[in-house]
Amino acid sequence: MTDSKYFTTTKKGEIFELKAELNSDKKEKKKEAVKKVIASMTVGKDVSALFPDVVNCMQTDNLELKKLVYLYLMNYAKSQPDMAIMAVNTFVKDCEDPNPLIRALAVRTMGCIRVDKITEYLCEPLRKCLKDEDPYVRKTAAVCVAKLHDINAQLVEDQGFLDTLKDLISDSNPMVVANAVAALSEIAESHPNSNLLDLNPQTINKLLTALNECTEWGQIFILDCLANYTPRDDRESQSICERVTPRLSHANSAVVLSAVKVLMKFMEMLPKDLDYYGTLLKKLAPPLVTLLSAEPELQYVALRNINLIVQKRPEILKHEMKVFFVKYNDPIYVKLEKLDIMIRLASQANIAQVLAELKEYATEVDVDFVRKAVRAIGRCAIKVEQSAERCVSTLLDLIQTKVNYVVQEAIVVIKDIFRKYPNKYESVIATLCENLDSLDEPEARAAMIWIVGEYAERIDNADELLESFLEGFHDESTQVQLQLLTAIVKLFLKKPTETQELVQQVLSLATQDSDNPDLRDRGYIYWRLLSTDPVAAKEVVLAEKPLISEETDLIEPTLLEELICHIGTLASVYHKPPSAFVEGSRGVQHRRLPPRAGSGESAESPDVGQSGPSEAPPAVIPSQGDLLGDLLNLDLAPPTATVPPVQPSMQMGAMDLLGGGLDSLMGDESDTLGGDIGGSPSMGAGLGAAPAAMPAALGGAPAIGGGLGDLFDLGGGVGMPTGSYVPPKTLWLPAMKAKGLEISGTFARRGGIIQMDLSLTNKAMSVMTDFAIQFNRNSFGLAPAGPLQVLTPLSPNQTIDVSLPLSTSGPVMKMEPLNNLQVAVKNNIDVFYFSCQYPLSLLFVEDGKMERQVFLATWKDIPNDNEAQFQIKDIHLNSDAASNKLQGSNIFTIAKRTVEGQDMLYQSIKLTNGIWVLAEMRVQTGNPSYTLSIKCRAPEVSQFVYQCYELVLKN
Repeated sequence: MTDSKYFTTTKKGEIFELKAELNSDKKEKKKEAVKKVIASMTVGKDVSALFPDVVNCMQTDNLELKKLVYLYLMNYAKSQPDMAIMAVNTFVKDCEDPNPLIRALAVRTMGCIRVDKITEYLCEPLRKCLKDEDPYVRKTAAVCVAKLHDINAQLVEDQGFLDTLKDLISDSNPMVVANAVAALSEIAESHPNSNLLDLNPQTINKLLTALNECTEWGQIFILDCLANYTPRDDRESQSICERVTPRLSHANSAVVLSAVKVLMKFMEMLPKDLDYYGTLLKKLAPPLVTLLSAEPELQYVALRNINLIVQKRPEILKHEMKVFFVKYNDPIYVKLEKLDIMIRLASQANIAQVLAELKEYATEVDVDFVRKAVRAIGRCAIKVEQSAERCVSTLLDLIQTKVNYVVQEAIVVIKDIFRKYPNKYESVIATLCENLDSLDEPEARAAMIWIVGEYAERIDNADELLESFLEGFHDESTQVQLQLLTAIVKLFLKKPTETQELVQQVLSLATQDSDNPDLRDRGYIYWRLLSTDPVAAKEVVLAEKPLISEETDLIEPTLLEELICHIGTLASVYHKPPSAFVEGSRGVQHRRLPPRAGSGESAESPDVGQSGPSEAPPAVIPSQGDLLGDLLNLDLAPPTATVPPVQPSMQMGAMDLLGGGLDSLMGDESDTLGGDIGGSPSMGAGLGAAPAAMPAALGGAPAIGGGLGDLFDLGGGVGMPTGSYVPPKTLWLPAMKAKGLEISGTFARRGGIIQMDLSLTNKAMSVMTDFAIQFNRNSFGLAPAGPLQVLTPLSPNQTIDVSLPLSTSGPVMKMEPLNNLQVAVKNNIDVFYFSCQYPLSLLFVEDGKMERQVFLATWKDIPNDNEAQFQIKDIHLNSDAASNKLQGSNIFTIAKRTVEGQDMLYQSIKLTNGIWVLAEMRVQTGNPSYTLSIKCRAPEVSQFVYQCYELVLKN
């Protein structure tokens, strides 16, 4: 009879009966009772009350009964720790049993009982089992050390088990070696900085010897361990490759992939002109091809790994294109993956074959697959220039099929082909326009709108086509709305006289009737550009576009290197590093391929995470006299203030380019601008020429705060963490220099808004009124965002505290020193001048936290000459406290790692003008001096950033 009978009992008083049976003298009855207990436990009944009775059954020679009792013990030891101690003696006895199976069973169960109280009693039996004469017991004990380390790491280190584990790597039995390697790898993963697996040529030799005789899982552990070793030279690298190569013909696909991982890593160190290098490339192809004859799930994993391998070394599989051709019965996920690899392997030699296949796929019934196939044709055109013409004619044939989704995908990829090969294939535009009515997907509509806007001068009825899209503007997706806005502005700049109404209509729809902030902002920027400087607008909107390349979908090189080191793991299927999906401390070790022979690659850069695409270099501060005339630096008045007179260079006569047709767009205030920012005309004279002005409001624009003054005020921002440091007020203007007016002040950044906190004291005998303030041009465009709010007259001996909000959209000129600010304050007595210096932290914005992947790429991208090092002394904070304190001032910690007792913090800062500052701060426990390395594309900023660090950390 089967064991199912144990699950069918429904008697009442069952626990009591089981208790009696467990204490029975008959061995058979006892065994039956334990089986019933295990059955009850399996279906979720609580049988913990029987703990002492079950533990009594441990004293038996019957191996089956002992296994059952141990199973019960593992389940309930955690909830009954005090009772579990009763079993310790039996463990100790069983570890000395003559039968190795019982010794191994005891040590395996000991590792599974996760109870702190018991662990110390288990050390002695474990020590004996690690040195047991039977290899089966030793291999079980090795795994037990890893389990015990997970429960109590300190205990394992104190008892010297780690050294015993290291000794087991030299064991004569290959399975013991494999388990010792597995246990040490597991422990090393949770302690990335411990040098447990001290790999040297002697150890590697032992592992390679054991490799031939292990079980398949043992081989995987050893191969994964080998992958973490960096050979000393190319000879050692070649020798290891030769001994690992036979694993490529193993029946288990996991062993094959682990062997491929080792070979891919060690090939980096082999010179390409070596004969063996070519032989190895040839040997790698057949096992990968063989993996594709397995079941679909395995094929998918193999294809995801092959995708990485092909990106790193396309030459391995360049002659194997046919195995990636899609079979009719492949599941969709395999088809899509094969398609991706086909494109990666496409070259001039095989493009005809590939295109014929892709054209065939485009007539399949599976919609997702057809879309991907059409897209693949476009990618081939971009990748292999010689095939572009053939690809375009293939796409046109597909458009003629009039199958809706095929046409839409074709239009999306033709847009990219236009970008890659300008002025070559524009003759097909007419065919595309015929299919305008059938487009219903946002991406296809957006692509078609882009084509019409970009080539408006070649399309006679471009305005009618765009107008047809405009009718349902609010029903379109954001992607289409943004594209339509840009296309109509392009059209307007190419044909200003015919499309004036159209551009007004779209700007009005985008700014007044839309809730989408992206759309509104783009609308306002275009509006402002067109109404201020149409020549600049033409240069910006119709600028020459960079050519696109096929490489856009490749994995970034540093990330690819890391993923190659994780071939055969989940990371290689997700195409993400382990740190992206493994929680906690495990798996966050960043691995890299060894530098290629003779590459001289520096390993000094911080290994913070996978590297992402480097950001474009931000604008650097212009030099003295080189004022930025761009739209964001126009001096905008707040609603209550009037604006300085328009300078001749900015007068609206420049509108002739547009045939004088923008009057209604600009409103009628353009001619009547006068007065100074919150002050009398005499102020402008003291500070040089008045800044270039903008119309106070643009006629048709909605009155948000009375004009566009607030729109580009960069003061507002994300709420910042509390605790940003505000320096105490200092004396800026003594009374004796200002006819009795004394000014002291400081700067602060609150909730993303820069503020100048002033204390005005009247030490004269007369009342002071009519206060106004103006700044000279300065390095970061600081300017008052409103008038100086001194609402009541300042009586003799009276002090008033005023907070003046500042914007960063004033005129820019490099100052000496960089953070110098020249200020003019006017009152009813006179105009007074003084200069003060602001801390650069004022300009650190709230969205300055750089993505981990971008950080490393940017760090490498900035020349080493731009790196500056500083010492910050007398700081008595640990790294976490320092990091929190700095975050209050928008200095963000991206990553932290500990190397030899030294914490290294990688930090990023973004200034209001888009300059990024990257920093590495080293904090040694017990050492009050921090080392700060700063990298920035504008190195003149570094000294001032260091001053901010010092100011924040010391206060």
